[in-house]
Amino acid sequence: MVKKTDRKMERTRRHLRVRRKISGTAERPRLCVYRSNTNLYVQVIDDVAGNTLVSASTLDKDVKTKKANKEAAKELGALIAKKALDKKIDTVVFDRSGYIYHGVVKELAEAAREGGLKF
Repeated sequence: MVKKTDRKMERTRRHLRVRRKISGTAERPRLCVYRSNTNLYVQVIDDVAGNTLVSASTLDKDVKTKKANKEAAKELGALIAKKALDKKIDTVVFDRSGYIYHGVVKELAEAAREGGLKF
């Protein structure tokens, strides 16, 4: 009998495999993306100190689109880039958290690049 694959577990395994290789530092923090069915969340994290430097989500008042779609991803990418540049963070390591670089994740990354972040 063929078993059904657990997509959440597969994503978690991919995320842990990537996290063994990349880590955020104070000079180059990690831009981490999490997407749920309803919202998007983005954080800029210094893994050495264990601090979240900047965060944004579709639940924030600054974001007009309150969904997890491409328009919200573009808006969120621009917002996180603006917040990061205000804290003098211009270079980050992009952590897609095991999601494929397609659709919402791709739009968010491109909007963050257009906003001034380098990765």
